[in-house]
Amino acid sequence: MAHHHTDNHDHSHHHPVVLTHINRAFIVGIVLNLLFVVAEAAAGLYVHSLSLLSDAGHNLADVGSLALSLLAFRLLKVKANERYTYGYRKTPILTALFNSVLLLVSVGAIIFESIQRFMHPEPLPGKTIAIIAAVGILINAGSAVLFMRDKEKDINIKSAYLHLLSDALVSAALVIGGVVIMYTGWYWLDPALGIIVGIVILYSTWGLLRESLRLSMDGVPNNIDLSEVKEAALKIDGVKAVHHIHVWAMSTTENAMTVHIVIADNSTPLQEQSIKQSFRHAMLHLNIQHVTIETEPVSVAENHPACGIEPEKMK
Repeated sequence: MAHHHTDNHDHSHHHPVVLTHINRAFIVGIVLNLLFVVAEAAAGLYVHSLSLLSDAGHNLADVGSLALSLLAFRLLKVKANERYTYGYRKTPILTALFNSVLLLVSVGAIIFESIQRFMHPEPLPGKTIAIIAAVGILINAGSAVLFMRDKEKDINIKSAYLHLLSDALVSAALVIGGVVIMYTGWYWLDPALGIIVGIVILYSTWGLLRESLRLSMDGVPNNIDLSEVKEAALKIDGVKAVHHIHVWAMSTTENAMTVHIVIADNSTPLQEQSIKQSFRHAMLHLNIQHVTIETEPVSVAENHPACGIEPEKMK
């Protein structure tokens, strides 16, 4: 009964409602996966299995990204202050950058080691590898289920879900590898799987590295197309031209924009307000939440070559 009333205005502030169980999902996911990483890495070192070590690296990456997403949700609530006027929303971007660089280094080491081992395979307990990887399937799939119902609500939740699911598939490959080693003694299969998992990590990390680098340099976020932004802006009634468009990420979930729009010379303050309102609304649909707009009349823009607008575009 107590939480009944929150659902009525669910639409406008669904974040706090979602947050409690998502918070829990992240914490449970992080703890389970972290314990498994430690166990898997220890087992990998103990039995000398590179595929287990490589998979532990893969799982650690996901613990990292789960932690980042949790951090992102937490930091959205942190109030801005005099020194950090945006609050700490960018922290997850920097952490993602650090995370991806760290991963690339560890993957390099594992692939190098795997190539060496490939030349001189050594006997391995296939059964142990299979059992540990099977535990991995359970933990990854179990954690993925926690995020299943909210995965469409936020990009961070979706990426956590997809990561955990891909981990479960990698673990499944290792189980098969372990069973094959058990029955055939093909010990080279272990470093081969180590290399394959390494390549999977490289592939997924490369995207993270590129995107986090771009966002930390205030580049235009991946999911925003500037030409679409311009098109949407010019469709708005009363907007004659747009220029000086800057779009950047404030956090992993929120984007900001500054823009100059050209309006008719005889626009009343009321019309100007209404144009700005329509503009903000249009941008919200394109996932730009914080818009700062400067307006200028056609006559000023025409005499201002820096605006880069040909006068005939105004008519």
